[in-house]
Amino acid sequence: MGPLISCDDLLVTPSPQPPTEPTEPHGHTGHEHHGSGHSAEHSSGPSAGHSAGHGRGHSAGHGGHSHSHGHGPAAPVSKHLRKVIAAVLIPFATAVFIGMVVLWPGGAPAHERTGVGFDRQTQQGRVVSLEHVDCKSVNAAQVPPTADPSTPEGREAQAAQTGECKKATVEIGSGPDKGRTFVEVVQPGAPRQLTDGQEVVVAYAPDAPRDLQYSVIDVNRKIPLAVLAGIFAVSVVLVGRMRGLFALIALIVSFGVLTLFILPAILQGSNPLVVAVVGASAIMLIALYMCHGLTARTSVAVLGTLASLLLIGLLGSVFIDWASLTGNTDDNTGLIHGLYPDIDMSGLLLASVIIGSLGVLDDVTVTQTSAVWELHAADPSMGPRGLYRAAIRIGRDHIASVVNTLVLAYAGAALPLLLLFSIANSSMGSVANSELVAVEIVRTLVGSIGLVASVPVTTALASLVVSADRPGSPDVAAVSGPVRGGRGRRRKR
Repeated sequence: MGPLISCDDLLVTPSPQPPTEPTEPHGHTGHEHHGSGHSAEHSSGPSAGHSAGHGRGHSAGHGGHSHSHGHGPAAPVSKHLRKVIAAVLIPFATAVFIGMVVLWPGGAPAHERTGVGFDRQTQQGRVVSLEHVDCKSVNAAQVPPTADPSTPEGREAQAAQTGECKKATVEIGSGPDKGRTFVEVVQPGAPRQLTDGQEVVVAYAPDAPRDLQYSVIDVNRKIPLAVLAGIFAVSVVLVGRMRGLFALIALIVSFGVLTLFILPAILQGSNPLVVAVVGASAIMLIALYMCHGLTARTSVAVLGTLASLLLIGLLGSVFIDWASLTGNTDDNTGLIHGLYPDIDMSGLLLASVIIGSLGVLDDVTVTQTSAVWELHAADPSMGPRGLYRAAIRIGRDHIASVVNTLVLAYAGAALPLLLLFSIANSSMGSVANSELVAVEIVRTLVGSIGLVASVPVTTALASLVVSADRPGSPDVAAVSGPVRGGRGRRRKR
């Protein structure tokens, strides 16, 4: 199977050349060469010889020749099927657009800050000086809760009393108090140790005494994160070329839909499931069509993704309710529920399942659709059943790797939690029964079922659509890729 068509591949049609040699027999209208960097000599005129390069297909007709810089037929299904696909997708896209207009929040609702967790006012700061002092001299040590050094509390208190602390002077770099300094004492056992000149994030508590209004809560990671993002973007563009550039644009648009529509709409009190379905559908339409073009191939992938998302939403709703999962499992979700008590936390959990599965679903459906199209290009005489059987074998290999990837991704995210259960010597049954882990189990299995179902659904749709193509019709032949003979065989050189 060849590579997918790239976004910078164009259709080039030279001016017709009159034939100077006998043309092909009537039953053979063209020929196609595959390879990289080879020269294809055509019998359509003196100027017909040229380099084929880049592994792109070449087709030659009687009155001239055209070059389809794609891999397989890029357009291409009959006019009737294009109308059928449009009749399904246009109302769907219209409904998504209307849903976004109706649910558009216009920004997150305001609230009074609690000063807890992420709900704090923060400013930028920098460590301007750092000195090592005795912990007792700066009153950093507290009364030990226990004198037993065998306990973690006892060892920590003992180290705080006898160890060496760091006294950091931090200068505020933003906000109304820019230029003001305060002192931050770092104990020897603290997980975050400050260094001289380090950029930090400071929290501001306006109601606290002046000397205690500011405190260091984190380090500033903007530069390393920006460099890593730049490396990622350059890598995508270098390898993917225009396709990679459009993928980055689609990623930015998807993030915009998430931050400007989905999150504020949920905070405003809209149903999280409805918001997630509308937002995920918008992301799916934008990302797929932007990256893969407005073609029948992409439209089939969209339909397969939509069907799988509906299945994931249905299964998620059933099992989240059946397992009595509240979605309020940690301090962050508890803070959200405290600030916005009207938010349906179980609905928010279901929304996270749908959005989290969307990215991998796109990968599976696009791959399966492309596999069917390429198999059809290799053997146009193959019927829908043959195409389905051949493509589903590819899909089975994809299922094994994708499901494993999804499970390991969720397990990696929950690794600290699983480690705590291991330390507590809890049984697998009790660990799985706890809501913290049960949420991840439901999220993983529901998403995996949707992924597994997307393979046969998308493969069946693609097989039916591409098999119904009528390459002999004028509207299809004008835009299709390499034209093959009546029995679908390529002419040998």
